[in-house]
Amino acid sequence: MAQVVCVGDLLIDFVPTATGTGLADAPAFVKAPGGAAANVAVGLARLGVKSAFLGMVGDDPFGHFLADTLRGEGVDTTPLRFTAEARTALAFVSLRADGEREFMFYRHPSADMLLTPADVDQAAIAQAQVLHFDSISLASKNPRASALHAAELAGTAGHLVTYDVNLRLPLWPSAAAAKDGILAGLAKARVVKLSDDELEFLTGRRAPEAVRTLWHDGLDLVTLSRGAAGSTWLTPDAQADVPTIKVAAVDTTGAGDGFMAGLISGLLADPQAPTDPARLTALCRFANAVGALTTLNRGAIPALPTQQKVEQFLQSNPT
Repeated sequence: MAQVVCVGDLLIDFVPTATGTGLADAPAFVKAPGGAAANVAVGLARLGVKSAFLGMVGDDPFGHFLADTLRGEGVDTTPLRFTAEARTALAFVSLRADGEREFMFYRHPSADMLLTPADVDQAAIAQAQVLHFDSISLASKNPRASALHAAELAGTAGHLVTYDVNLRLPLWPSAAAAKDGILAGLAKARVVKLSDDELEFLTGRRAPEAVRTLWHDGLDLVTLSRGAAGSTWLTPDAQADVPTIKVAAVDTTGAGDGFMAGLISGLLADPQAPTDPARLTALCRFANAVGALTTLNRGAIPALPTQQKVEQFLQSNPT
């Protein structure tokens, strides 16, 4: 039985073999399993948390490769659906010299866009403690209805609902639609993660205090990821910055998903952490470390660290 059900996309990332080139100039690409929600599910499994993935892939070689990858990582794929009506989603990811990314998606439509509320595994959600989703699922009609339905089921059951803003503007029809859709997802969550870029998109400001303009009564915790500057956590009554441990990033793909996995893992281990600033800071430092370690290799799922590796990294870099 999974402790966490992750709802969203599962796709193939094609990552250039050379850093610092545009897509047109890349000499070759490496196939890597990915998708934000799937990354979180694998990240959790590697941290010792039982996770499941709920989504849809094509009944094609890539779809079965992805399902096998998740199962090989210990992720429960019972809620995963296959369709013959569309192919598995693909994304080409261009890596700049600083390790940051540019995306080009092949989804016209892709299988994940065909997931409907009827495909949602209600039993898996009922048995879990946490439901996690992100805004990528909200960019298209069917997966949006499905993700919000899943979040509603989990919230009504009293489970923790976590949400990653995870803005991908190329997937949305317009910036206005993206903002409206992202806010609809945020309204369902008790724990939210967003970056300073995403905060600026939603509020026009990058300062952590701008998070307060997005607050709703159901929110317990918001974490603001700030790249090399670390992260900032905010609760209804407090906030604090949490420095990260600097690394030489190779590929930032999946770093935010790694952070999210670390955050959820920490909240499962210590549900009362948001009420204690010291414990919450320690939790976010762990999540920072998961995210940092994920940048050390190409691709997302291949780079996500184990619990042991994170603990060793933290011990080698004490505060």
